Amino acid sequence: QVQLVESGGGLVQAGGSLRLSCAASISISRANAMGWYRQAPGKQRELVASITSGGSTNYADSVKGRFTISRDNAKNTVYLQMNSLKPEDTAVYYCNVEKAGVIGKINYWGPGTQVTVSS
Repeated sequence: QVQLVESGGGLVQAGGSLRLSCAASISISRANAMGWYRQAPGKQRELVASITSGGSTNYADSVKGRFTISRDNAKNTVYLQMNSLKPEDTAVYYCNVEKAGVIGKINYWGPGTQVTVSS
């Protein structure tokens, strides 16, 4: 069974920082890409940041310059460092890992971790 477990969420004041972690039960060194998504109540799930196996990163415009995605292959963990947090960042954050399967791509999702930024 493949499992992704997010941690590091919580309540923080505006301007503060949090670091989210996603521990995978599989080797992420062989993953095509990893990413963080978020979903606020009543809104669509959106991509926050992603990183490919080659190290290329991509960020949503709203978080550029504030968030940084990284990974530790030895620990099979992907991170999201979030600085200068804003109330608009409040959402459930989900970890995603994409791997190549025998039939197309396979995406794995974590259960999510709540991030709440107070004014």
